[in-house]
Amino acid sequence: MGVYPLGYDLSDPAQVVPEFTCDVGGKKGEKVDYALKVGDQVALLVECKSTKSELSIRHASQLYRYYGASEAKFAVLTNGVIYKFFSDLNAANKMDDHPFLEIDLCNLSKGDTKALARFQREGFDAAAAAEAAANLQMQSAVEAALLEELSTPSDEFTNLIAAKVISGRRTQSIKAVIARHIPNAFNAVVRAKLDAKWSSAMSEEAESEPASSSEIETTAEEIEGFNIVRSIGSEIVSPDRITIRDSKSYCAVLLDDNNRNPIVRLRFNSPTTKHLGTFDADKNEALHLVETPVEIYKHKQVILERIKTMLN
Repeated sequence: MGVYPLGYDLSDPAQVVPEFTCDVGGKKGEKVDYALKVGDQVALLVECKSTKSELSIRHASQLYRYYGASEAKFAVLTNGVIYKFFSDLNAANKMDDHPFLEIDLCNLSKGDTKALARFQREGFDAAAAAEAAANLQMQSAVEAALLEELSTPSDEFTNLIAAKVISGRRTQSIKAVIARHIPNAFNAVVRAKLDAKWSSAMSEEAESEPASSSEIETTAEEIEGFNIVRSIGSEIVSPDRITIRDSKSYCAVLLDDNNRNPIVRLRFNSPTTKHLGTFDADKNEALHLVETPVEIYKHKQVILERIKTMLN
């Protein structure tokens, strides 16, 4: 018995219908690339593009038409590597403008695998999948809003924090100071939580196994530095594209997890000094002494220019 994507047998027309016909408005015989069926019901419509396609909203125009004319509650736009999942979470029977889930097969996470499991043919539940889609959409929106607030705090967010830490009159200068502290405080909270988790994990490991350690250890300071670089870079690029890769001599922060696209290098392994390595257009590395990861913010413009250079 073969292994099929999400449990759909590509050779069984009762499960996968190529060139699925949708009658759209006055047009008869309009076709979508594939329809995935569970029983007698169409579960997903799939529109395929070339691997070089960017899968912008313009490419989804066909799916818009097909979606409203079919019984499917989910539609997928893909170039074979990126899969964008759409539903009608904002208006019934009208496909949303933005996907509730985006999967990159070259960079699958545990969360992606869990989300994809909702669309397996065996045990497929359209109502449960729709509820999960709504939760994913809301979570993505909240994450985006928080990331924006924590990198560039709005007046409303600054006022909210100021009201909790300042009992007296909150002047503009005081609020400006608080706004500057918000990103640093957030990274400190994340670092403290990571420290607590790592300490717990190390204790459990020490109790269950003989002592052994990897030659490469990503420290809390390196994680903090990575989060700061990701926060800075999120102004011009999706934070998901900024990744971390550790080695013996330094911890690299990369664009698209590509060693040829270093954004910075965190040279924090020395017991006495820490350096931030930044790059010019020719990939020449310049070292900057930093006492704490927070000082990475001093090099914000250099980091942004480096990302812009790689994007161009």
